Amino acid sequence: MLGLLGFYDELDNCSGQSNGSIRDAVQPVGQPDEVDLVAYLDAGHVLIDVMEGGHDVITGSAHRHSPGCSSLMTDGSWLWRQDFPHYVETHHLSLPDAFIEHVRSLNYRMPTIAVAQFAPHYDETTPLVGWASAIPWRSAATTLVPQPRAVTSKAQFDAATLAQERNRPHGSWGRPRKPRRGAISEE
Repeated sequence: MLGLLGFYDELDNCSGQSNGSIRDAVQPVGQPDEVDLVAYLDAGHVLIDVMEGGHDVITGSAHRHSPGCSSLMTDGSWLWRQDFPHYVETHHLSLPDAFIEHVRSLNYRMPTIAVAQFAPHYDETTPLVGWASAIPWRSAATTLVPQPRAVTSKAQFDAATLAQERNRPHGSWGRPRKPRRGAISEE
């Protein structure tokens, strides 16, 4: 069975997720190596790519993992949602000691996964996170090798959002009103 990260009650309709309420996991500060832990989570292997959008369940705002937020990621030992790194870096969620030790033992490098050894663990874990009716994951490859992926950093996302807000026109977004008939224009 894979360890589960970030499957909180607020993130899905399924009740009784293994990680409880996300609000209970929020901390004022993160791990000293939080940046490396987040980079590791961002580099996970994508198992199920979901086309959807979501917002931060604590603040209500969009974030860098809003598109495809409930896509499933793994390192072969742990399973997490694609938006989990956002919550770790933004809200400094507590992480299981076993996960932290695992990542540190790998020097924060995503491992290669042997598909034949991984598939049975995936099959027994996915029903626990609400994917029992999903098509079973299978790869034609015998191993999954970490591939570089372009992942927007929090700083990049925040800067782009701020730039959009600055460039937004001021005033009403509605249609301009037509002058009334018979109105006298002053010149």
